[in-house]
Amino acid sequence: MAVEMTNWNNWCGLTQVTPNEITTPTSASELAEAIAQAASSGRRMKMPGTGHSFTSIAASDDILVRSQGLQGVIGVDPDNLTVTARAGTRLKDLNSGLERLGYSLHNMGDIAEQTIAGATSTGTHGTGGVAAGLSAQIAGLEIVTGTGEILQCDATQNADVFDIARVGLGALGILTSLTFKVEPLFTLQAHEQPMSWDEVTQNFDQYADENNHFEFYYWPHTNSCQAKFNNRTLDAPEPLSKVRSKIDDDLLSNNLFGALVKVGSLAPRSIPAINRICGKALSERTYSDVPWKVFTSPRLVRFREMEYAVPREVGIEALTEAKKLIDRSGWRIGFPIEVRHAPADDIPLSSAAGRDTVYLAFHVPMDTDHREYFGGVEAIMRDYDGRPHWGKLHTRTAADLAPAYPRWDDFLAMRERLDPQRVFTNDYLETVLGQ
Repeated sequence: MAVEMTNWNNWCGLTQVTPNEITTPTSASELAEAIAQAASSGRRMKMPGTGHSFTSIAASDDILVRSQGLQGVIGVDPDNLTVTARAGTRLKDLNSGLERLGYSLHNMGDIAEQTIAGATSTGTHGTGGVAAGLSAQIAGLEIVTGTGEILQCDATQNADVFDIARVGLGALGILTSLTFKVEPLFTLQAHEQPMSWDEVTQNFDQYADENNHFEFYYWPHTNSCQAKFNNRTLDAPEPLSKVRSKIDDDLLSNNLFGALVKVGSLAPRSIPAINRICGKALSERTYSDVPWKVFTSPRLVRFREMEYAVPREVGIEALTEAKKLIDRSGWRIGFPIEVRHAPADDIPLSSAAGRDTVYLAFHVPMDTDHREYFGGVEAIMRDYDGRPHWGKLHTRTAADLAPAYPRWDDFLAMRERLDPQRVFTNDYLETVLGQ
C-alpha cells in the first residue's frame, strides 16, 4: 500500500531524503509485484528498516519500502534447531521471541534496534564465539530479486544465491524472511573490569582465546580500558539488581556520559579529564542472564561511527598506531574505541571473509565533524588491509575495495544476474560497487 511522501533520516541524522513514494507490503508476493512495476518503469526502491546504518546504504529518494508489514517469527524447526522470522523483525523482538521459545542466537552485536534484514545485509557482528557475524548464523533466506522473482535460498536450493546474499548490502534484492541457526537457551556470565592499556593489549590474544566472548574499550588520552569477558555457565542466571542496572547502565553509561559528552563538545580541552573520569566511573562487576540481555545494551547517546576489520594478527598493532596518531594530532576524542574479534567466515562480502579478524570501532558525538579523525585513522586501517563495515562511515570506493575481497567479482556477477536494471541501487552502492 502506497502512502504520501514524507522525510526519512537515519539514526545518526547524516542521511536525509524525501522519497517520491512509500509503500508497506505485507507479503513477498505483494512486494514482488511492486518491484516488477518499479523495474518496468525504470524506478528505484530500497527497504531501510530502522535506519541504524551510519552510511546511506539503505536510503531511497524514489520508492521507500517500509519494513513494518514484514515482522514476526513465522516458523520454528526444533529438529534442525532453526527459527524463521520475517525480514522486518527487529533484533530485540527476535531475541525476546527466541527467549520465550527457549532458544538463543549463538552470538550478536551490542545494539538490538536494527531489523534482521538490515543487520545481516551490512555484516553486523558480535565478538568471539564460533560465529561472530549474524550472517554466518543464517540457515536460509527468502529474497525478491530485481525482476520480481521470489527465491527460496539455503545450502541445497539456490545455493549460489544463498552463498552470496547473506551479506548482500541490499544490492541483490529485498529480503522478506531469514532462517537462523539457533541454540537451546543458555546462561551467559559477564565479568566487566577496568584494566590498563598495557595489560589488555599485551594479553589480548590470551583473553580472546580463553573466553567465549571478549571485548574491550579504550579511552583516548588515558591509560584506561574497560574489558568485558562473557562466558557460558551452567548456573542459573543472576542478573544485576534493578538498582545496580539503573545506576550503571542508565545513569552512568547513558545519562552522565551524555552530559559529559555535551560538556566536551562545548569545551574540547576538558575531554582528556572527562575521559579519565569515565575510565574510572564503572567499577568491576559480574552478572549473568540470557545471552541477548548480556550481549546488548541501550545506546541513548547518539554518535557517528567508523569501524574497520583488520587481520587478527595485526589488530593490536593497528590499534596502537591509531592511538599514536590521536596522541600526536591534537584531536580531542571523547568517545572510547571499541575492540572486538571474530573468527573467519566464508561469506564473500563479509568483513571477516577468509580471515580471523579484529574489529576497531571509532566514534564521535552525533553533532561533531568526524572527517579529520576518521580520515586519519582510516588511512592507518587501509595500511593494515582493513575492510570497512558496510553500515558505518568510510570513504572507500569500488576501485580500492575490490582488492580487499577475494570473491568481489562473484558478488558483482550475482548483482548483475539478480538486479540487471539496478532497481536497488543508490548513490552509496554506486560508490562502493560501481554502476
